[in-house]
Amino acid sequence: MERMFQEANRLVCRWDGETLIVEPWGENGLRVRSAMLREPEDTDYALLPQERAEAVITVGEERSEIRNGKIIGVMEKGKNSGAVLSFYNSEGKLLLAEAGEGGALNRRSRFFKPVIGGDYQLAVTFASDPEEKLYGMGQYQQDFLNIKYCNLELAQRNSQASVPFLLSSLGYGFLWHNPAVGRVSFGANTTEWFAQSTKQLDYWITAGDTPDEIECAYSAVTGRVPMMPEYGLGFWQCKLRYWNQEQILSVAETYHQKGIKLDVIVCDFFHWPRMGDFRFDEEFFPDPEGMVKRLEELGVQLMVSVWPEVAWTSENYEEMKQKGLLVKAEKGIDLAKLFNENSTFTDVTNPQARDYLWEKCRKNYLEKGIRLFWLDEAEPGFTTYDYDNYRCRMGTQAQVGNLYPQLFTRTFYEGLRREGVETPVNLVRCAWVGSQRYGALVWSGDIHSDWKTFRRQVCAGLNMGIAGIPWWTTDIGGFTGGNPEDAAFRQLLVRWFEWGTFCPVMRLHGDRLPAERVTGKDGRQHQHTGGPNEVWSFGEENEKILAAYIRLRDAMRPYTRRLMEEAHRYGRPVMRPMFYEFPGQECCWEMKEQYMFGSDMLVAPVLYEDATEREVYLPEGHTWTLLHDGTAYEGGQTVSVKAPLSVIPVFLRDSSCRELIGRI
Repeated sequence: MERMFQEANRLVCRWDGETLIVEPWGENGLRVRSAMLREPEDTDYALLPQERAEAVITVGEERSEIRNGKIIGVMEKGKNSGAVLSFYNSEGKLLLAEAGEGGALNRRSRFFKPVIGGDYQLAVTFASDPEEKLYGMGQYQQDFLNIKYCNLELAQRNSQASVPFLLSSLGYGFLWHNPAVGRVSFGANTTEWFAQSTKQLDYWITAGDTPDEIECAYSAVTGRVPMMPEYGLGFWQCKLRYWNQEQILSVAETYHQKGIKLDVIVCDFFHWPRMGDFRFDEEFFPDPEGMVKRLEELGVQLMVSVWPEVAWTSENYEEMKQKGLLVKAEKGIDLAKLFNENSTFTDVTNPQARDYLWEKCRKNYLEKGIRLFWLDEAEPGFTTYDYDNYRCRMGTQAQVGNLYPQLFTRTFYEGLRREGVETPVNLVRCAWVGSQRYGALVWSGDIHSDWKTFRRQVCAGLNMGIAGIPWWTTDIGGFTGGNPEDAAFRQLLVRWFEWGTFCPVMRLHGDRLPAERVTGKDGRQHQHTGGPNEVWSFGEENEKILAAYIRLRDAMRPYTRRLMEEAHRYGRPVMRPMFYEFPGQECCWEMKEQYMFGSDMLVAPVLYEDATEREVYLPEGHTWTLLHDGTAYEGGQTVSVKAPLSVIPVFLRDSSCRELIGRI
C-alpha cells in the first residue's frame, strides 16, 4: 500500500496512525495539517475558505511534490515518520525544511506526545538558517525587530499579543494556525513550535518575491481590515478616567474653544455600577443620550469601554452563571480575576455568551447613540496566567486561549454590522490572527511611562503590522505613571506625542499622577481618576507643540486615508519596516529605530532622553526632503539632523506630500 498518494487536489501521507495533508490554500500558498488516530479537522480559526486552486501534484514511492504557483512542497519518505516536509520557491531555492530524523539521533520533526486523558502536546521542528532574518509574530515588549534567536511565548497577556505569522528574509511567510498556548524558539540550529494541548498540527506557508507580495498573500487568506472611517484619521483624547459626563463634555468643549480638532473622546472603565453590568452608572452619567448628542454637535465621537469581566456582585452574574456563559476553573472556585472584586470572564468562545454580551451593550450603549467600543482586558487579563486552569466552551484555555481576543472583537463587529454600522472600529488590548477583519484597532497595553518602554513600542508596532494587524496604536506618554508637572515626563510626553502623529491612530492616554479618589453618594469608593492628561496639561509651551502636531495630523488626512485604503484593499501595514519598501538594500533589514509611514514618509522618532539630533539613513535611489524645513538630501547616505524638542525628523520621498512642508 502506498504511503504517499494524491487525494483529489491534495497530497496525503498515512503512516503509523498519522494522517498528513498538504493542499493549496490561496495564491502561492500551501496549508499543512496533521493528526494522530483521526482525520485532521478543517478548522476555521483564522484561515478563510479559498477558491479551489489547481495544484500540480506528482507522487513517487520515495519523494512526492505539490506545487501551487510560486511555492513547492516536497514529501520525502521517512524512517520514523511517514514523510519529512520541505518547501521551495519556483526557482528551486530552499525556503524551509523540517529538521529531519538526524540519522542515529532518531528524531521526529512532528512529535505528538499524548496527554493522559486528554489530547496531545505537539512539537514541530524545522532546520534553521543562521543568516535568516524573521519579523512579525505580533507584539512583544522587547527591543528586537528581527526576532531571529528569540524565544517567544505563544500566549496573550496585558501588553503582549501573540499573532503567530512571520515573514522571512529568505522569501516566505509562515502562519502557525493553532490557538493553543505554547512557545516558539527561533534558534541558530533549529526552529521549534510547541503547543501545550492540541488536537492537530496546522500551518500555512507562502512564497513571494517581495515582503509586500508575501504580506498581501497572507492577508488574502486571513482577511483584511475594513476601511478606516474618517474619525480614525484624526486625534483621540483619553485618560484614566473621566468619571462623569460633565468632565467628558468639559474636555470636548475646551478643545473646541481652543480650535484644536478632536475626533474621538473615550469614556474609560468603571463608568458602570459593578463590573459586568454593561451599562452606565446613573449617578455619574444621568443623561448619556444628551452627552452623545452634544459631542456630535462638536464633531466628536464617543467611545465607551467594555470589559468581558463579570464580578460576582454584578446584576448579570447569576444569570450568566446559570446559563453557562462564563469561563470556568478546572479546579477550585470559578475565580479568574482579582481587581476590586472577585470576578471571572465571559466565555466568548460560546456563541450564546457572545449574543448575551452584545444584547446588553446594544440596549445600554448602542440605543443611546454609541457606535465605538473600547474592548479592554481582551486577553483575557487573568490575575494569574495559569492557562491550563480555565475552561471555555471550545476547550481549555491552554488549547484555544489565544483565540479569545479575536472572538471578543468579533462579538462587537458582528453586532454592529447587524445594526447597520458599515465599518466598525473596536479599540482592543489584544489580538490573534484574523482579528483585523473584525475591525480590531490594537493598542499596546498598560505600558510604563519611560524611555526604554517608549523605544520598545516602535518594534511592537512594526511587528504587529507584519503580523497582519495594520490598525495599531499606543498610549502616548505610556500608561503607568507620569506626572504632568514633572519636566522630565513632559519631555517624554512631547517626544511620544510627535511619534504618535505617525502611528496608524493618534491617541493620548494614561493614568497620570496624582490620582484622585472618587466617592459615590452612598459613601462607596469607586475606581480612582488619574491626573490631567489633555494637551494643555503639560505646560503652555508644550501645548503649542502638541497642538501643532494635531493640526499636522489633520492636514495629513488625504495621505493617511490612502494608507488606510491600502490596508483595506491589499493588507499592507500602515507602519512599515524599512526593508518593506527597500528590500534590496541590505542595511534596511537591520533598522529598528526608523521606519516608513506608508511608502512616502520616512519617520525617525527621537527615542532618547535629552537628544536634540539623530542620525537617519536615507535609502538610495530617491531624494528625501525634511518635513519641517524643506531641506533636500540625496539618498544612499546617513545624515545627522537637528531635532529640537519641537521637531521629529520626517523625510518625504521624492516629490510626495510637499504641501505638508513647514507645518511643524
